[in-house]
This record gives sequence, structure tokens and C-alpha cells, in this order.
Amino acid sequence: MRMRRKRNLEPRMQACGDLLLVRGRPCLNLKEAAENYRALLDLSAVFGEGKPVKLEVGCGNGGFLLELAAREPEVGFLAVEVCTNVILTAMERMRAKGLPNVRFLNIPAETLPCYIPSGSISEIYLNFSTPLPEKGCERQRLTSPRFLAIYRDILKENGRIYQKTDSAFFFDYSLEQFAANGFRVIACTRDLHHSAYAEGNIVTEYEANFLSQGKPICMAIAEKNLDFSCGMTVGRCEACKVLEG
Repeated sequence: MRMRRKRNLEPRMQACGDLLLVRGRPCLNLKEAAENYRALLDLSAVFGEGKPVKLEVGCGNGGFLLELAAREPEVGFLAVEVCTNVILTAMERMRAKGLPNVRFLNIPAETLPCYIPSGSISEIYLNFSTPLPEKGCERQRLTSPRFLAIYRDILKENGRIYQKTDSAFFFDYSLEQFAANGFRVIACTRDLHHSAYAEGNIVTEYEANFLSQGKPICMAIAEKNLDFSCGMTVGRCEACKVLEG
């Protein structure tokens, strides 16, 4: 079902204009835009010289970043969300909290290379991305090879991806793709809330809902592998060990 357009959407978006760095897509063809269009942001000008910058892809209503940005005031945060209705809620919540270290991009994730400089992001968060298990939807999954190539480019050396999901299928898929596309898994659990990684975890709105249904939460941290060349030519990566174990 299509989400109903929020009342007074455009005036409300304009009222949050100082928080919104980019809105829309540069052209209709996302592949062409990602490859050819560049309007790179000066992140030092946005957040201050020398500050680390972290990115959430699919920020939803902003609950996760509300808490994380308050915990880490010395860090700049970029929140990406393609749905204008949804990102408006996140921006209005951020404005109400008065947090100065979060900015928003209302864009498809495919166009991140158009705006984010290479090697500029410390960490990427993928919180409960849509699993898309249907046949033919692989390219749209946010841990598919085309998205991992984007993340690898914009991450700093040893930059990390933090993933949480309630979907065991999507989790297995992601571990396999991390291994095959230049990342090594340095932490992994299939039941986050009964693991050593539970301490300090920020429970998102989706996460609370899944927990109320008794669903275990899967979590992985994947680090950019600087030695990555063409895949598994020697030994086994950590993701493979996890899958086998």
C-alpha cells in the first residue's frame, strides 16, 4: 500500500531545509547518475574539520540516529532515506531534539557516489533493511555486490559496516556477500540480545517490534579488507568460518 502524502509536506520540508543536504535524484537513470554525476559534499564544511563521519542507509523515522548522535556529539552523521514522507519525520524529530551533528540526504542509495567522497566515511549502519527474498530482487538488497562496491569506495581504510536484521535468509546472504566483495566479518551473532554484543545496543523501533514477537536479532560487523583483490584465493575469510560453524 502506498504511503499517504503527509499534510503540508513541502512547507515542512522547507522548514527543515538546513538539515537537508540533498533531495531527489540527479537524473532518471540511477546507473548513469552513479557513474557520471558528481556533486561531492565537503563534509569538513558540513561537520567541522577532522570530525569522523558515519552514515546510516535507510534511516527510517530516525530513532536510531537520535540516540547515537546524542551519545557521540563529536561525530558527524549522515542519514539516507529515499522516502520523503519518512525522512521528514526523522528531520522533524532531530530538530525537536536540537541535535546539531546530523544531516540528511533524501536520495536513493544507488546515488551515494554522486555526493559522498571516496574514503570519507568511518562507519555505515544497515538497520533492518528490507530482505527482498523474492527471486530477481537480489540487486536491490542493500548488501548486494553493487551496494557493497559503493560502501567499499566511500569507507575509510578499515571502515566498518554494522548490520542488524531479523531475517536469517538475508543475514546468510549478507555474510556470503561480505566475504566475496572485500569485507571480513569481525563480529557476528544470530541472537544479539542474548550475546556479549547486547551491551550498548540501540534498540530501533523495528527491533522492538520483532523482539515483542519473539524473533532473534542477527548482527554482524564487517570491516573493509585492504588486502582484497579477487576473492577467496587463499584460506577462508571470517564470514565463511561463521557460515561453516
